[in-house]
Amino acid sequence: MTDTLNKDHDITVFAPTNAAFNNLGKEQLDKLLANTGALKKQLTYHVVGQKITPDQLPHVTFTTKEGSTLTTSGSGTSFKVNNTAGVTCGNIKTANGTIYVIDGVLTPPHWQDEASYTFTSVG
Repeated sequence: MTDTLNKDHDITVFAPTNAAFNNLGKEQLDKLLANTGALKKQLTYHVVGQKITPDQLPHVTFTTKEGSTLTTSGSGTSFKVNNTAGVTCGNIKTANGTIYVIDGVLTPPHWQDEASYTFTSVG
């Protein structure tokens, strides 16, 4: 994950707040942290391989570094990601991309090994 965030250029990260992760509950968070494959999939689902400007947020679908898509929607200063997580702060510039802080943890639409890992989206 560090390579994705540090070496790639022109990325956008939809970064959940600490409260969003805390809302998962201890059991779900422990399960996620114990499964490195699921953790990587979960985290890379929050990263898009292009810089996204606020003008691009209304009703657009982006492909994530995880390989699935996520959708942004909204208008003005009110935007959502996958109709679950609200953008609380955005268009934060970094050396290699942009960050949008969100109030929920996004879930990839399909887990490769759903039998061993189940995760409920919180947003």
